[in-house]
Amino acid sequence: MTWTVSQATIITAEQKQATARAALINAYSAAIQAHMDATAKERLYDGIQTAVSYRDDPNPQFAAEANALFTWRSAVWTYATTELDAVLAGTRAQPSIEAFVAELPGFTWP
Repeated sequence: MTWTVSQATIITAEQKQATARAALINAYSAAIQAHMDATAKERLYDGIQTAVSYRDDPNPQFAAEANALFTWRSAVWTYATTELDAVLAGTRAQPSIEAFVAELPGFTWP
């Protein structure tokens, strides 16, 4: 009896690496998004997406909060993508998700 391996069932090292990379990015991204949503919810917005939709709102308080969250969201993702790229490149040790979220740029309500 001969044993034949189907090429469809073989998982390459590259596929394993791509799967691990996607899992890492998804886990960190979900935590970052949850952090930003939680911040927006402090002022009773549904999440950061809803909050930033109030940019240029006639209510000056809503507009100010939306603009501040919009700017902060950009700073958070700019920092996060740069640092996660460093982790994936091996030039930075992988922090825990909690530690990574704690080092993101801070936010102060206007």
